[in-house]
Amino acid sequence: MMKNYFSVIRIYTLIFLVGFIWSCDKVKKNNLKEEVSTKAVSAKDILGNPEYLAMSYGGYRHTDHNIEPTLDELKEDMRILSAMGVKLIRTYKLLKPQAANLAKVISDMKKENPNFEMYMMLGAWVDCKNSFNSGNGEPDHDQENEENPAEIARAVELANKYPDIIKVIAVGNEAMVKWATSYYVQPGVILKWVNHLQRLKKEDKLSKDLWITSSDNFASWGGGGEEYHVDDLNELIKAVDFISMHTYPMHDTHYNPDFWGVPEDEENLSDIQKIDSAMMRSKKYAMHQYTKVYEYMKSLGVDKPIHIGETGWSSFSDGHFGSNGSRSNDEYKEALYYKHMRDWTNEAGMTCFYFEAFDEPWKGGDNPGDSEKHFGLFTVEGKAKYAIWDLVDNGIFDELTRNGNRITKTYDGDEKELMKSVLVPPLASEIRAPHE
Repeated sequence: MMKNYFSVIRIYTLIFLVGFIWSCDKVKKNNLKEEVSTKAVSAKDILGNPEYLAMSYGGYRHTDHNIEPTLDELKEDMRILSAMGVKLIRTYKLLKPQAANLAKVISDMKKENPNFEMYMMLGAWVDCKNSFNSGNGEPDHDQENEENPAEIARAVELANKYPDIIKVIAVGNEAMVKWATSYYVQPGVILKWVNHLQRLKKEDKLSKDLWITSSDNFASWGGGGEEYHVDDLNELIKAVDFISMHTYPMHDTHYNPDFWGVPEDEENLSDIQKIDSAMMRSKKYAMHQYTKVYEYMKSLGVDKPIHIGETGWSSFSDGHFGSNGSRSNDEYKEALYYKHMRDWTNEAGMTCFYFEAFDEPWKGGDNPGDSEKHFGLFTVEGKAKYAIWDLVDNGIFDELTRNGNRITKTYDGDEKELMKSVLVPPLASEIRAPHE
């Protein structure tokens, strides 16, 4: 009996040990899984990853730019964009409080819901002395604005305060392109601040995972004329962690329209075929500008990522791009361009900060029909434009609102009514670039 008793004890002890080891192993695996799932992602993980769709964002809802979006309004917008699969937001300046407020809102939302993901490319505005004729004379493009150091300092402060959210700092927005005559600076100014931020990373005063860039027109990155091909630009290309380039075929339907007009061999196509073909040429036009920047970068012996820092297509214009102009602005063409840009950049492993999420009525002066007010995928009231009608159909916005309004479709979802506003591009023989 005693022998049998000890045998039973050994069996139960063995069972206990096996169970204990299995339990510890399970806890270890669960902890490892938890560690992997909560591991902080870096810019390197996000940029070029189609699971992290990017969007340019401004939350201003009034014609008066001094009326800041409230924290609740910012949260409302982040819920809408998150529902779309957007996880990376680009902001533009820190002289106004929107970007700092947005970082706080995202941080609060993450605390409320640990599964909520949203990151930022934080823009630091940089411009020249007397920009926008704000000083005691004409804009001086060889000297920088006295406020630039404070703008950079704010960017550093926010990046250190929210390292889990702010993954990129962009020094300047179209700050080097020479058609920005009211504020552009020479590349050496941007280079100085990029080097400053890179130095802070080396000194452990900024996260080493934080990526630094400047977001500018394709021409400013060497894809344009030789006037841009200067030593400071070459050094800047070597200094940034990636190139953030802008491309706007829509603007060039007026300023450089050779690609836009219906060519002679397409004149017998149906109206919708002419439009679809013009939008495909617009996609190729953007891709060509990317190629020009890539080729210039490679000519310097540099090989680093290029992402689309900004591109978009306005849905309405009563000016250069409307019925009396290039006839390029309507919701149908905006939808085609949005799809083309997402398809191209996702397939190519590039991030595209599509411009922009919501219409901003403060832009473009007092004219309500100015194209700058109509780049959003949503109207101010929260109506989804044609580009994302399918998302409304899929119900992803069912529980969401903007300005107290449910997310519905423009044109009440009537595609036939929408198509009445769609204009066919002019014949190539009818248009000439303004400089010709």
